[in-house]
Amino acid sequence: MPRGPHHAYPLPVSPPLYLAPGASGSIERLRPHERALSAHGLLVRLVELPKGRAERAVPVYRAAIADADGHPPVIGGHSYGGRVASMLASEETPAGLVLLSYPLHAPGRQPSWEDRTSHWPKIACPVLLLSGESDPFADLDLLRRAVKQLRDARLVTYPGIGHGLEGVLDDAAERIVAFVRELG
Repeated sequence: MPRGPHHAYPLPVSPPLYLAPGASGSIERLRPHERALSAHGLLVRLVELPKGRAERAVPVYRAAIADADGHPPVIGGHSYGGRVASMLASEETPAGLVLLSYPLHAPGRQPSWEDRTSHWPKIACPVLLLSGESDPFADLDLLRRAVKQLRDARLVTYPGIGHGLEGVLDDAAERIVAFVRELG
């Protein structure tokens, strides 16, 4: 049966997107992200992680994505949540990895960036990194240098934005949606 303008075409199928919050927040801080991405038709699941060492949170994230219906999900998160997701992506291969304001180093501790990215060469999936150019947790020159360790990565930076993407959430959501749909 032909489809006319009154018939809606289904949205393209894409993998589910799991997002985890930063160390100082809960999944409630990601609700605006969830709403923006869901409005574009993405299936978004938020993952609550334990506070503390990122290594301790990896098994919790792994358990959270176990219900991904057999399809490799896209994983990621804001800050600490993204770091945990990247550590998981170095051990398993998700469909993709979305890193929002990746905590490359603590403010004033730039040399720690090498430790915080030592697992990146093991990441085999495509990666989308969105970062503010004024983020005290990610010196921009060091971030550009670190991204070269990834096999397939896109880095998008936002002038005047710090450690969070609330001020550019609409643009960030559009970029994430495009990235996830390319993977589907």
